[in-house]
Amino acid sequence: MGIKLSIILNLSYFIAKRISSRGGDSFSGTIHRIAIASIGIGLATMIVSFLILKGFQNTIMDKIVSFGGHLQITKFTLSRSYEEEPISKNLPLYQDYSKYPFIDHIQDFANKAGLLKANEEVMGVVLKGVSPSFDLPRFKSNIVEGKFPGFGGDKPSTEIMVSKNIADKLELNVGDNALLYFIQQPPRVRKMTVTGIYETGMEDFDEKLILGDIKLVQRINNWPDSLVGGFEVFLHDFKNIDNYRNILEEEVGYELYLEKISDKYAEIFDWLALLNRNVVIFLSLTLFVACFNMVSILLILIMERTRMIGVLKAFGASNRLIRKVFIYNGMRLIAKGLLIGNIIGIAFGVLQSKYQFLTLDPKNYYMEYVPISWNWGIIIFLNVMTFLLVSLTLLIPTMVISHISPIKSIRFD
Repeated sequence: MGIKLSIILNLSYFIAKRISSRGGDSFSGTIHRIAIASIGIGLATMIVSFLILKGFQNTIMDKIVSFGGHLQITKFTLSRSYEEEPISKNLPLYQDYSKYPFIDHIQDFANKAGLLKANEEVMGVVLKGVSPSFDLPRFKSNIVEGKFPGFGGDKPSTEIMVSKNIADKLELNVGDNALLYFIQQPPRVRKMTVTGIYETGMEDFDEKLILGDIKLVQRINNWPDSLVGGFEVFLHDFKNIDNYRNILEEEVGYELYLEKISDKYAEIFDWLALLNRNVVIFLSLTLFVACFNMVSILLILIMERTRMIGVLKAFGASNRLIRKVFIYNGMRLIAKGLLIGNIIGIAFGVLQSKYQFLTLDPKNYYMEYVPISWNWGIIIFLNVMTFLLVSLTLLIPTMVISHISPIKSIRFD
């Protein structure tokens, strides 16, 4: 039985290979090329879509996290002010987080609202005070000019970094001075020096945030060095943020508020989720079109080879053997299409990553060019899924073979 099955498989593959190799410039050759092109374009489109989607998600996530961490710890308050109630730096979690392996980094911060004045122009801003614990390597990709403010001495630093949006409106350049007014009783003012300019493309940051020394905020608020506005927690894995938040809630206690970054900027994360759904819908439609094309193309090939089918049946070939001929032929076309699709999709990703020739409007998309994020697991998954689903659809058109009469098919023209 095993030898017989081997002979059937080998014969089916041999005939399928002969049919494919004799296509040339004939009608069947044209059909083969259309099948390969449809599979290749479909796969390339799916690969590019997922590379761009992951690029969008990772780029926006990096921008948001660089400003606020994955989790923020602040004091519970009913106020909607940008300023926080002070928290002690003696919080055990801040002093030693090594017992939580899922935490990458924790840094302290404090916000203070004010008015920034330069060149007779005034803007409402929020000074975000940070300390030497600030994760500068994570933030560096946002810096477009100058350098990050230097601080860490005994006295509060008067250096600040402003957004490109604020710099343009106030006509500020690196090295310029500006007055920062703190609206309180009594009012206070400080002369600040711009050492750098950043840009994220995100209005929540670029419209109001400037970065400076946390000691300045502590001095203005009359806080001792042991008090800060809150803590930002960076995680190794964002996917399990809900579990990690529940664990840390028990650590920080109920008087402190532990907020996820996805809740604080819910509208942005909702937009990313909508993109996810759109890509899934697009993926489903692309696979449907590819499967439909293969069914149509295989039916055409069966009709073209009707006389051959009749001859094979007349010589005693079973329906199973003949069906395998066309299934093998279809799988060869799918494999060639996948190869071409991978070449096109990966080549596009490489070129876009290197030359960034597709640009975007930062006001609408938070970035200046279409981002690419490589994920070989997704690329392999798309290849396997496309091959399996399209191959399974080949069974549908081959069912008509069992209804073909040898006598009628030999006479078929």
